[in-house]
Amino acid sequence: MRLKLQKIEKQVGAEQFLYPMSIDLQPNTVNVLLGATLAGKTTLMRLMAGLEPPTGGEIFVDDQDVTGLTVRNRDVAMVYQQFINYPSMTVFDNIASPLRLRREKNIAAQVNALAAKLHIDPFLKRLPAELSGGQQQRVALARALAKRAPLILLDEPLVNLDYKLREELRDELTQIFANGESTVVYATTEPSEALLLGGYTAVLEAGRLLQYGATPEVFHQPASLSVARAFSDPPINLIAARVSADGHQIAFGQGLILNLTAALQPSQTVTIGMRANALRVQARPGDLSLSGLVELAEISGSDTFLHVKTQLGNVVAQLTGVHYFDIASTITLYMSSEHAYLFDSTGILTVAPRGTAISFKAGV
Repeated sequence: MRLKLQKIEKQVGAEQFLYPMSIDLQPNTVNVLLGATLAGKTTLMRLMAGLEPPTGGEIFVDDQDVTGLTVRNRDVAMVYQQFINYPSMTVFDNIASPLRLRREKNIAAQVNALAAKLHIDPFLKRLPAELSGGQQQRVALARALAKRAPLILLDEPLVNLDYKLREELRDELTQIFANGESTVVYATTEPSEALLLGGYTAVLEAGRLLQYGATPEVFHQPASLSVARAFSDPPINLIAARVSADGHQIAFGQGLILNLTAALQPSQTVTIGMRANALRVQARPGDLSLSGLVELAEISGSDTFLHVKTQLGNVVAQLTGVHYFDIASTITLYMSSEHAYLFDSTGILTVAPRGTAISFKAGV
């Protein structure tokens, strides 16, 4: 199913929830809506579902204008962050309800298979009220998947689950969606979740669409500083710099120079971006070194997030493995030109790591 939004917007009173945006979602694959809280993800999904009308613009499904159709007249399944189940039905009957409406055969087998994938098969005879919040969320998710609608809308469906289960279910959902039977729209605040789900990603901020495209492309080539910030966790390291008078060098910090093979506008202010996982504590040939003081070494799972105060400001390095550092100790970080982003004075991407024309050298 192809879902196309054309200059869609939403305003309530004087408050603008969504500014005019156009998206032609990639059909029969996963489309991620990535953005912080209040970015407009839920509002956009409600318009897609027909739960409320847009203030302006049009919505097309397979080239048919459905802007005025309510949710009852659209074949859509939706799971909210706040789960909704039929309280008087058992878990089995909740999941089976869309199958029975379609008069499907082998309903028990289908329910059992979905319940097993979502780890709720031991609870099929229970009522939703007898389950934990995370278990009830999985019931709602299973019922939505059982509906096999051409459009499936998932509004942060795993946010109420513990970390381990969230990882397992994310893998399961990726496999389920790989069959290409439905167009899936999945809202999340987590960049890592967007990367794991793959497909296509739309980055939203304060009701505006910043960028839409294949997820790896949006991640590796963010169109602007705003996209780079939204699609980096931990936050991307940003360093203010200025282009030289001849346009072929960028100076930042004391004695630190970037050489450019292609000239930029002379004397303009620019921003260098470096993701946390691009900073290292081991040197490689051609690296630029940056010294500083350790402020915090935060261990999370199998990674260590090292916070360092440098002459360029505070930076964060994401190191693979568990490492221990003394607070206030001196440390040297290393970075390579292969991982540098360059944004112009308006915040637009000028150079991305892939195909970059930037090379680092130590200045005088």
